[in-house]
Amino acid sequence: MAAKIKKGDRVQVMAGKDKGRQGEVSQVFPKEGRLIVSGANMVKRHTKPSQQNTGGIIEKEAPLAVSNVMVLDANDKPTRVGFRLNDDGVKERFAKSTGDAL
Repeated sequence: MAAKIKKGDRVQVMAGKDKGRQGEVSQVFPKEGRLIVSGANMVKRHTKPSQQNTGGIIEKEAPLAVSNVMVLDANDKPTRVGFRLNDDGVKERFAKSTGDAL
């Protein structure tokens, strides 16, 4: 299946504890069907000290299911994503609400 949401897309969380929060996709895990949105789904991790970090309680983003987010169009409204061929015959993603290319 083609990737409807990619790294760098602006998305809105549609379900869960951060419902309504908007952010940018920082990482995508296509095999698991999950992604990380910056500033959303924050969790605390207790880590041991190591040479790289001092340890303690670290707050970081946890992955969300792809089905729980929607891409934002040019008007900052959540929209579904479709695929079409542009004038050059190249496949592109587009916002179903406005018809604009993403």
